[in-house]
Order: sequence, then structure tokens, then C-alpha cells
Amino acid sequence: MAKLSVEDLDLQGKRVFLRADLNVPLADGGVADDTRLRAVLPTLEHCLKAGARVILASHLGRPKGKPDPKYSLAPVAKRLEELLGQPVPLAPDCVGEAVETQARSLEPGRLLLLENLRFHPEEEANDGAFAQALARLADCYVNDAFAAAHRAHASIEAITRYLSPPAAGLLMRRELAALGRILERPERPLVAILGGAKVSDKLTLVQSLLDKVDALLVGGGMAFTFLAALGHGVGRSLVEPERIELARRAMAQANRRGVHIGLPVDTVVADSPQSGEGRAVGVREIPGHLMGLDIGPLTLARFTQALSGAKTVVWNGPMGVFERSPFARGTLGLARAVVACGAFSVVGGGDTVAAVNQAGVARKIGYVSTAGGAFIEFLEGRTLPGVAALAERS
Repeated sequence: MAKLSVEDLDLQGKRVFLRADLNVPLADGGVADDTRLRAVLPTLEHCLKAGARVILASHLGRPKGKPDPKYSLAPVAKRLEELLGQPVPLAPDCVGEAVETQARSLEPGRLLLLENLRFHPEEEANDGAFAQALARLADCYVNDAFAAAHRAHASIEAITRYLSPPAAGLLMRRELAALGRILERPERPLVAILGGAKVSDKLTLVQSLLDKVDALLVGGGMAFTFLAALGHGVGRSLVEPERIELARRAMAQANRRGVHIGLPVDTVVADSPQSGEGRAVGVREIPGHLMGLDIGPLTLARFTQALSGAKTVVWNGPMGVFERSPFARGTLGLARAVVACGAFSVVGGGDTVAAVNQAGVARKIGYVSTAGGAFIEFLEGRTLPGVAALAERS
């Protein structure tokens, strides 16, 4: 993964097409969470200080291939102005003569933010002509959007056929280094933690990780499909019946490889996620009319013990409905345990990142990934189009 870096490029006076992930949540006409904007600042500032003229591009939301004011990047431009301390003009579109004129007139050390790439259906179609139109705006290409690198879209993959050499931004480089450390040269023991709602979203990841990890801890809604595979009654907890046999096979695979799979031994149950309180019960004693919404204290203690001595930890997915205080203790407690074990830790996925922030330990995590789907696909061992398209460092 020795990819060409933006630091390897001579940027003075060059127009740089910088593909970033500015897909941030909006509220009341402004940016509700600027984490992703802050993540791209090092690359932006490097380019501007090097005298580049930056053409900044991103998608926002799912506007279904046509202009929609609700998904305009105008709030992003405003917040970036505040973060950078310089004007961030927003182009009226991302392609076309007017935008090309704006791009050509940029002064060194200045930037232009393109309007939402997904206002054009050709972006998601990885259309060559659209990619050429984007490429006409710049002299070189830098991709800092690891979170979108699993998508073969025009601004991520096709554009690299027309702007050469395609280089990695500083955030992209950090993501690849952190995840590569897990896949290629992990310090052992390596412990993976998986949570979230559905087994179907992560079954491929489970199977892939079983070839790499020394232990796998499973919590969240997905754990109940595994518990059902062991013959436990799980009440009204989330179960995917069509995945029970696959979960059973995964556990058999772990047994053959000598990999410990840690499952909940108790859970916090309630009528629904909206309940004002819950109570912990053993997984063999879940009442039929209730559902499990968090790992219980015994499970938290066992998972904490399983982390002791770990040298590398990778975590994706919360242990329960942590957004609700009655069901947050397991996830937040595990976040603190990950930090306390002293291992090199990598956390990815929006909910998991939100959890480590809520627990107040984000700054003590080894690496917090901005990616969700790309994070999972990379750990599964898949080739990400946006990474494969980058030039190798010679």
C-alpha cells in the first residue's frame, strides 16, 4: 500500500482536483457535525500552502441524480470558511463552462468548492465523459475520501484515467496505514469487536476476520442471531432467521481455527428502545415479551477481560442502543476498556465513532477512521476502487 502521496507532488501553481468526503450531517441550515471537514483540513492546508489552486469536490446525501437545494454544499462552504479563515466560494455546478472559467481564474493558495457531485447521475454511474468534464478543471488529482473509496464513481475511479498521476491525500494515507497495520502486520494478540444491528451486514467480515484475529467479541443486535444459533431463546430481540445457519457455520469455523468468539452471557432487556429503563438478565432467561438492547454487566466484564493483554484491537459497531441512556452502559464501558487495555486500537463506523466520543475517549484511540462501508470492505479484504486507482509510489 505504498501509494503516491500528495506530498510527492509539485503543487506550485497547479490546479488540484481534491476529492474529499464532505458528506456531513446538516441541521437548521448549517453543519451539525464537522468531524469530516476537520479530517480533510491537513490535506487542504498542505495544498494551499504549497501554492496550489484547489478544486474541492464531494457528494452530500442522496439527491437522486438531480439538483436539490436540500443537498447543496453551501453550508459546507460556510463552515470551511470558518475553519480555514479564507473565502470558500461555491461553484454553481461541478462541471460546465462557467465552472471551468472559475477554476482557471483561481489564484495560487485559493480554493473553489464544487457543488454536489451527485446532482449528476453520471457521477454514480462512473461515466467516462462526466469524469473527463471534471478532469478539465484541474492539472492533477488527489483523493482524500477514503470513506467513499469503496464506490467506483466518476470522481473516484474514472477521473484517474484523465488526471495523472492520482495521489493519496494525507487522510487517505493515514487510513491505509492504520488499516494496513491490522491486516498486514498486526501486533498480537489481535482482538476484533463487532456490534451493530444486523449479522447480514457483517457476516462476510466475520468470516474474513476469523482468518486474521486471535479473538472475536460479538455484541449488539447481531449477537442474538449467534445466540439463536446456539439454541437460546432470545425473546423479541433482533434475529435474522435466514442467517442462523451461517452464524452456526462461522462459529464452527472459529472452533477449527482456534479463535475464541465471545458472545453475551447477559443482556439488558426492555419492551422497546424507547423504554425508560431496562434490567439485566442472563441470555438463558430472556423473557419472551422483551428484547435485548445492550450487553449486560457480566458480559462487559468478560469482554474487558478478553481485551487484557491484547496488542491490537479493531472495533466496528456498538454493543446496544447506546443513544438511549438506559442501554448505553455496555458500549461506553467497552470504549473505556479498549483504551485501558493499552493496545493499538482502530475504531471505524459512524455509530462506533460517536460512541467513543460520547465516552470521552476518542483522543486515546490509536486511530479513529472516518469511514463506515469502506472500513468494513477493506477489513473484508476487498479491493476498493478508489484505492486501486491511486498510483503506486516508485
